[in-house]
Amino acid sequence: MNTHDQFRELLEAYALGSLDSADRALLETHLASDCAECAKGLEEARWLVSQLAYLAPNAEPSAILRGRLLQTVRAEAAGGSPQQQAVHTTAVPWWLWAGVAALLLFSVYSAWNEQRLRRTVANLQQHAETQRAERKRLEGELSAAIAQAHEAMIWSDPKSKKIMLPPKDPKMPQLEAMWHPEMGLVVRGWKVPNPGGNRVLQLWLIPKAGGKPMPSMTFWPDANGKFSAMVENPPDALSDTQALAVTEEPMGGSPQPTSAPMWVGGVS
Repeated sequence: MNTHDQFRELLEAYALGSLDSADRALLETHLASDCAECAKGLEEARWLVSQLAYLAPNAEPSAILRGRLLQTVRAEAAGGSPQQQAVHTTAVPWWLWAGVAALLLFSVYSAWNEQRLRRTVANLQQHAETQRAERKRLEGELSAAIAQAHEAMIWSDPKSKKIMLPPKDPKMPQLEAMWHPEMGLVVRGWKVPNPGGNRVLQLWLIPKAGGKPMPSMTFWPDANGKFSAMVENPPDALSDTQALAVTEEPMGGSPQPTSAPMWVGGVS
């Protein structure tokens, strides 16, 4: 956090007069150093505090004030001639009209100011949401770039072992994999038909010891039939794996294969 961020958090409390003596002295010393950014922030905080008063509900006059006002009106009505009394009983005092006009003007201004503040808050919220969406998009692009770089390292490293996975159906394309003993395993293919429905392709590791196939990640090709699936931490070691297999499984994958392998490739 830089110096401006530290003092920016104190500006609203300073404008409200709620800072303790130590923080107030620290902020006033900083403001005395002619910091234009913090001085501007203080002006905005003071303006916002001044607007809060307009959002307060209208207060009703007290019973004492109402009684005095009625007493004054009665005294004025009783003090004139019969003709004046008749006028006073039917005419509304000018100061009362002025008060009503002022109250109406104040009410209109308060409503307008409240709407303006609401629009300002809505714009700030929309801006924040846009910033969050942009940050999420950039994070996604960064993650994709990191994954692509990792895959490229596996494919180019001489320690990686290339594994071909021929299809059981001769009409299907061949898949290929590259397994690095430390960086992980990558399987990719081109012109692969989409499983369709709620189905996915799932990778399996066949152990040398003759045990059950070990489930790995699920994936599916894009609209062009292309995919590249990376397993950073395979469930078994390269030296302990006899073959790789790919089956078609329900969405989410299966703990054990539910269909015959569509691709199988020997590791050793």
